[in-house]
Amino acid sequence: MKTKPLETNLGGLQGRIGSYMTQHHSVTPDEAADRLALRELFDAYAHCADRRDATGQKALFLEDCTFAVYMGGEGTEPTSVINGREGLTPVFDDLNQYAATMHFNGQNTVVLDGDRATGESYTIAHHLFTVDGERKLMVAYLRYLDTFAKVDGSWFFDERNLIVDWAETRGSSAT
Repeated sequence: MKTKPLETNLGGLQGRIGSYMTQHHSVTPDEAADRLALRELFDAYAHCADRRDATGQKALFLEDCTFAVYMGGEGTEPTSVINGREGLTPVFDDLNQYAATMHFNGQNTVVLDGDRATGESYTIAHHLFTVDGERKLMVAYLRYLDTFAKVDGSWFFDERNLIVDWAETRGSSAT
């Protein structure tokens, strides 16, 4: 398995992000383009999820990617680890159980290193469903710790760690 323990794999990212956030520097046009492309990749993932486009969502990943989910939050063991793009099909198809979803992407931080990058991004994910005739809304507060790779001029997810910081379920009057 390619995935290292989360704290080992991304522990250095936290320190680099902290120091990066206090530094203000100019960026080259290439760096600006890479940052924009990575933000668009992050947003395309959410867009495909909300449109139930599993094929499009999988296309955002390298063929030999790793996707890990930490339902218990950071510092816990992953509840699932998937290796390879095709293994993502059931994960993305699982969204079909919901009547609707809306992923709202917030801040993200990226550290570029040539054709590789690491990043942390925040998402609030809304999931509308019905149980025993009652509408419910599950809201998950997520962070993604990612490793990206640039291949033939395009950015892809190489490793995606989905951290569920917390979630809540409540009644909903939405139709």
